Amino acid sequence: MPNEIVPAQFFASHLIARLASYGAEFWIAPGARSQSLAIAAAQLAEAGITKLRVRVDERSLGFSALGASVNGKPQVIITTSGTAVANLHPAVLEAHHAGVPLILLTADRPFELRGKGANQTTNQLDIFGSAVITCIDVEAPDDSNYKALEQSAEDLADEIVSFAMSNLQPAQLNIQFREPLSAITPNATEIYKELAPREIPRQRIDSIAMQLSKNCVVIAGANSHENIDEINELGLPIFAEPSSGVRHLDNSIINYRAALSKAVNLVNQIDQIVVYGKPTLSRPVMALLRSGVEVIVRSGRVGNFQIPDKAKQVEAMIWGNTPDPTWLAIWQETSAEHTPDPAEMLDRKGIVERVWQLDEDDYLVLGASQMIREADFYAPKRKLNVWANRGLSGIDGTIATATGIAVATSSRVRALVGDLTFLHDVGSLVIDPADGELDLQIIVVNDNGGKIFEYLEVAQTVSRGIYNRVFRTGQNFDIGNLAEGFGWKYLQPVGLDTFEKALLEPGRVIIEVKID
Repeated sequence: MPNEIVPAQFFASHLIARLASYGAEFWIAPGARSQSLAIAAAQLAEAGITKLRVRVDERSLGFSALGASVNGKPQVIITTSGTAVANLHPAVLEAHHAGVPLILLTADRPFELRGKGANQTTNQLDIFGSAVITCIDVEAPDDSNYKALEQSAEDLADEIVSFAMSNLQPAQLNIQFREPLSAITPNATEIYKELAPREIPRQRIDSIAMQLSKNCVVIAGANSHENIDEINELGLPIFAEPSSGVRHLDNSIINYRAALSKAVNLVNQIDQIVVYGKPTLSRPVMALLRSGVEVIVRSGRVGNFQIPDKAKQVEAMIWGNTPDPTWLAIWQETSAEHTPDPAEMLDRKGIVERVWQLDEDDYLVLGASQMIREADFYAPKRKLNVWANRGLSGIDGTIATATGIAVATSSRVRALVGDLTFLHDVGSLVIDPADGELDLQIIVVNDNGGKIFEYLEVAQTVSRGIYNRVFRTGQNFDIGNLAEGFGWKYLQPVGLDTFEKALLEPGRVIIEVKID
């Protein structure tokens, strides 16, 4: 091997090419220590082999990659060392708790510079703690044995893909690099051409037959759609959250929250519950789970959900006995009794009903604020791709997540957020021209702060001054000027008719609805 070969680039080119052979797509924020990885990914993208997306902020980068993961392809995040890695932490935590596979390539200083106060050097090992399924510390590539270095790169690529995709979890390669940090050879494209396409490892799912109670119900939380066929086959009443992905099924009880609060005699007949996904939206559901009723939790991508403590965890696909059609019919009749009339004004109900009108192939992203709870009341029974970051239910990165979905799917995407959720991620409005023309709407329901806190005890226990200052935290900012500064269209409808017209506007659009 010629002496002019740079070990850092040699290793990076083989690693990136091998990841690309799995169909991986790449997300990069600029940095010096990670330059060999970035060059290799850029070479592949330039040749049309893979997709490369660039962001200037690692927090936005992480959530954008998380959103892109809905297309099923491995998403690889490349960062330089130091705080760049730490800024991925919110997205990594969300991915861990939501069961989203992300592959993290974090560049690092070599071991001899650790603990010495070297620039941009901190302890990156286990920086994400248990939020990653594995953290592999990779020694700095050297020129002692290029054949072994090539094999190491390929083995590490196979290992990290297997960890992330088989377990549906983030996985980290922390790679030490010594100077020189990059070169233009070997070209990752030439390496890729010599590799055969590789298959992504998949989990094998077993099945189990269970004797379910006649008065059993299904609670479907976020990301239940991964088991949609199984849920449908059970034939039971389904209490489906708006981000469950199963709300459109015939058995879904749309107004279950009203029924849980008002149809007490019917609720008291429930003697068994099967839980899918992660149900975290409502207190009535939490109260039902803790009421002493037998709870069976179907384990899935969201990991452990054990409310109550004695809940039975089932790893296999559940096959139930023939359900009682009378039990389902009673719940459907009760649901019909509590169905609200269609909205006649641009209030929260009207916003939810109109925003839900998308084609089946399009996506709706719900921010973790009051509006997803309003959707739990008012969202219609309509088949739609709905995503919400319910792993930790944070408001971080919602715009970035929606953008990631838009660039990965080429679908129309709507994000429904509150004003604080919007402000929290306003930096993700930055447009990378290489992303192309996106059909992405951000609907901001501006009620001047955190309306969600109105429904908590604190709103009744502290003075209004303390409540407004410490909890509601309304901010003064001009969304129209922000939209113009970032290059987005801006619309501010004042009634249902103008709101419906705004929702038809293509391109990157921010729609602000001011509401009490």
